[in-house]
Amino acid sequence: MTDSQAEVKLGLTANLGQFSLLVVVNAFVGAMVGMERSILPAIAEHDFQLVARAAMLSFIVVFGVSKALTNYLAGRLSDAIGRKRVLLVGWAVAIPVPFLLMWAPSWTWILVANLLLGISQGLTWSTTVIMKIDLAGPARRGLAMGLNEFAGYGALALSALVTGYVASAYGLRPEPFYLGVAYVVAGLALSAIVRDTRGHARKEAIEHTRRVSALSQRELFVRTSFIDRDLSAISQAGMVNNLNDGMAWGLFPLFYAAAKLSLEQIAWLAAMYPAVWSVAQLVTGVLSDRIGRKWLIVGGMWTQALGIVVVAASASFRPFLAGTVLLGLGTAMVYPTLLAAIGDVAHASWRASAVGVYRLWRDLGYAIGALLAGVVADLVGIEAAIWFVAAITATSGIVVLLRMSETLRRKQTT
Repeated sequence: MTDSQAEVKLGLTANLGQFSLLVVVNAFVGAMVGMERSILPAIAEHDFQLVARAAMLSFIVVFGVSKALTNYLAGRLSDAIGRKRVLLVGWAVAIPVPFLLMWAPSWTWILVANLLLGISQGLTWSTTVIMKIDLAGPARRGLAMGLNEFAGYGALALSALVTGYVASAYGLRPEPFYLGVAYVVAGLALSAIVRDTRGHARKEAIEHTRRVSALSQRELFVRTSFIDRDLSAISQAGMVNNLNDGMAWGLFPLFYAAAKLSLEQIAWLAAMYPAVWSVAQLVTGVLSDRIGRKWLIVGGMWTQALGIVVVAASASFRPFLAGTVLLGLGTAMVYPTLLAAIGDVAHASWRASAVGVYRLWRDLGYAIGALLAGVVADLVGIEAAIWFVAAITATSGIVVLLRMSETLRRKQTT
């Protein structure tokens, strides 16, 4: 071990300053998505007269595909050129997004904005996840991921709530998107002072008692996606999680509007789901470090399905709220735990790439969910589409139950 590697220390306490800075950076990453969350479906109907649900949800498809592919690239680039460079590029890509959303003269401009937003999110959020896993070391990964996702989705929820209120007071455009300009400036400035963490990953790899043979990118992709029972079960659960999130993002506001809820009430519901998800992760992330990953993931998928069922069976604000709280709790059980489980299974030398493959599948769920939900909603109605996604989510929990083993404190031997 070199002197520079000896100076690198793993753990949250030893890296508290850098870890805290990355938590704040990820809050601004989440806020960028939040500014769309409660109002973009309304913009599609009001400003661009889109009626077909599949066409209306096309912005989520574009966002999901671009983010998914960029997640995969971010993992590879983080291993190749360093985490910080990827983070800065991600913020640079986000610069035009709020301006496109403000002044878009056609729906195509909105799609371009979401293409750029997906690329930016893939680079920035993936990199903050990888950097926090690097810093935390193996002992407290669940806590690290809980804090990361708490910051991102807490800011998303707050941003969704604020933009909903701004839209109700001043109109759908351009005022709600002024916040996006501030998010980009702050995120880029803070990312410029972050230190790279590749050295931490190298140290952890050296400290493993057994060496690993080099894996090609193709081997990594196939292993994470299909061959490794744990990694493949984790990847499909992540995909289904974001499949139902894509449905909730696109169809829930329309379902609430059909129930005659006000824009302010819709904003509260749009914010409550990620808010519960955000805060509960502070508990579930730590809990996964204590009791293990598998049963939190299984229980979380089933809790999500129950929450979606409650929303589908409701027609007023309070039961809608109960359903979104359940959905948020279930997602909190799953989200940081899946990332921590990836860290358990993947060797430090190829972990960033494995995280990239997982996040590729996970965020393809946005596109798949929006497409499925949009097509089913156009064919048989929004309520039927919501029930359909609830069934898929419950089935995903069964797949994890049957395929995944417990990964906590597993010795890495490959």
